Amino acid sequence: MGRGRMGHDEPGRAAPGESSSGIPATVLENVFDDPAHGEPGRDRLAVHVVWEILLLVALAVATWLLWQEAPDTLRGDGLRDLLGDVVVLGLLTLAAGLSLRAATVNLAIGPVAVAAALHMAEQSDRGVAAAIGPTAALAAIVGLALALAVVVLHVPAWAAGLAVAAGVIVWIEQRATAVVPQGTYDPERDALPLFAGFAAVAVLGGVFGAVRAVRRLLGRFRPVADPARRRGAVAALVAVCALVGSTVLAMLAGLLLGSADAGPVAPETGLDWTVLAVGTSLLAGTSAYGRRGGVFGTLLAVSLVTIALAYTDARGWTVDRWALGAVALGLGLGVTRLVEAYGRPGGAREPHPVSDGRISTGWTVSRPDTPAAWPPALPDQSAEEPVDPWDVARWESGPRRRDGDDR
Repeated sequence: MGRGRMGHDEPGRAAPGESSSGIPATVLENVFDDPAHGEPGRDRLAVHVVWEILLLVALAVATWLLWQEAPDTLRGDGLRDLLGDVVVLGLLTLAAGLSLRAATVNLAIGPVAVAAALHMAEQSDRGVAAAIGPTAALAAIVGLALALAVVVLHVPAWAAGLAVAAGVIVWIEQRATAVVPQGTYDPERDALPLFAGFAAVAVLGGVFGAVRAVRRLLGRFRPVADPARRRGAVAALVAVCALVGSTVLAMLAGLLLGSADAGPVAPETGLDWTVLAVGTSLLAGTSAYGRRGGVFGTLLAVSLVTIALAYTDARGWTVDRWALGAVALGLGLGVTRLVEAYGRPGGAREPHPVSDGRISTGWTVSRPDTPAAWPPALPDQSAEEPVDPWDVARWESGPRRRDGDDR
């Protein structure tokens, strides 16, 4: 049998220069954001622009309310303290956003931050550089172990992240009491440079993420069909870098939490930080499915959440990170729905399959060109009609008499 007839028996085989859908590869590269599997068109960023404008308006209103309630919070030492809080949450949100963009959400960032804070509080008397070096190396090793579990076993990142988080929490629970920072470094002195650095990283990351090639590369691990199917070596490498990078960013946030001005570091699980960071990242416009995200959303969302928390403290309301994280996470899931609904490619459309009338091609069946006559013609009767098995004569008992026999 020729190879031409076998083509219908191999649905995964495509002609050179064409995808499995029959569209030329050059068209896929120029039109599709995911040319390997073909989600038609390019992502639209207008939804992120609109949402970030709404975030900016909400931030302005929240800042005005805080100024009316506690103006000292926005000037002098109060402002430096507020900027320090923005940097801590911002680093954790960057960590969550990086892993979300790569479709490998890292749920271990909160426990990693708390573990780094405890280590910083214990070892900072030897100097900041001496405390940062081993902590960064250990965080990279933890992130690499998480990444290898995700890409080698190809398991969901959230499940592997929970496993790593559980292991880090076991290490945290070895300390029964809070740890008083031993060093003298006060990050409030560098609050403005730290905030400027966070803002630059957040905005530049959003700008690069808006570039189609970069966005496509970051989202290579995002599943497009069966999530258990592997996405290739490039996608695995991107996932490894995202998970290692997010773990190191969480470690940097923990170092600020373990500084001298933060006070005693309690041996908490840190999962409330994870919920707050992931919720803030989703609120910024990063899709929970990966790849899609805005430009200024991270900076605006982090500032809004920090201002909101400062406002509740000024009003004397008891709102902890769990409550604020739950609100941010709930709103962020709604934002993800908006991003996925209105950020989908709008340029190209998938070609509709041509139905040949078979049931296997869909629910449509072929219709005749001309309507059939009604009522339908009866079939021709055969020359020899079948014998009726219920004929009365067949069931009579005894001989049949003729008319002339009755005498």
